Amino acid sequence: AAWALTLLILLIVLDLFTGSADIGIRDMLHALTGGIDGISSVILLRLRLPRIVTAVIAGSALAISGAQMQAIFRNPLADPHILGISAGAGTGVAALTLMAGILPHSGWLASSGIGMTLAAALGAGCISMVIMWIATRVRQASALLITGVMIGFVMSALTSIMEYQADESRLKAFWSWSAGSFSGNSWNEAAIMASTLVIGIVIAISRSKALSVLLFGDDYAAAAGVNAKRTRSMSMLGCCIMTGTVTAFCGPIGFVGIVAPHAARLLSGRSSMQTVLPMSLLTGASISVAGDFLSQLPDSPLPVGSTIAIIGIPFIFMMLYKSSVR
Repeated sequence: AAWALTLLILLIVLDLFTGSADIGIRDMLHALTGGIDGISSVILLRLRLPRIVTAVIAGSALAISGAQMQAIFRNPLADPHILGISAGAGTGVAALTLMAGILPHSGWLASSGIGMTLAAALGAGCISMVIMWIATRVRQASALLITGVMIGFVMSALTSIMEYQADESRLKAFWSWSAGSFSGNSWNEAAIMASTLVIGIVIAISRSKALSVLLFGDDYAAAAGVNAKRTRSMSMLGCCIMTGTVTAFCGPIGFVGIVAPHAARLLSGRSSMQTVLPMSLLTGASISVAGDFLSQLPDSPLPVGSTIAIIGIPFIFMMLYKSSVR
């Protein structure tokens, strides 16, 4: 865990120096210690630091959610994005945006961080309940994954229909949001995300032993005295809260939830949730910060969802290749 934390700190430092404005080490140290007031201080304290903190929180939340969902469904490919939960959160935000354009005196709700969080969490929660209901009736993991993907397509279709009903300004804002970005969030939004991350971590830690037992199946869990239904419900609740909040403020970010837990298991050499959860937090944060770093390298920043996909897709192909060889 020490080297994983060291890697995360190194990526954060690299990301701090990345951007359209060149800031030297001396100016950066002065700005971080409050010893300088000027453009460098504004760039660091109001733009880059909130963006990096957002990336760390988002990556941690998605990674912990992915680790829990892989244990809940006993499927190595389960994560909030693939199972359609992120798409459900996106539909919730789209519905809120459309409502703000139709109903009078409702624009403040769409512009409110809390309003977007509630809408995204509600959308994620609805899809999670559907997935949980299907999981109790579908035994094959491949069938569950295909169902999740189909549900994601349905949510995307509903979102597209809502886009056609929105005006140009709201449509442009929604498209920018759907590309995925850690920028544009202030310290207030980062605080909201951090509070939901804490809630999710508390739930995950309290259920870590039960999730480890659940990996061996419901019958084994029942013999060990674990309430599988309650464990799934509580864990999915935490996943919905975290995924909904991250999607509301950062847009739909994929691949972190599926890649980070596998990287955690591979690098730690253990599969118990007591080890996988904290390691997933560090690896997920590192993947998000690395994606943000890559997105800031060009003169015109790239969508962070695309840069994270560049990191995650080769890892998934490698994992599929190893599983097919076995």
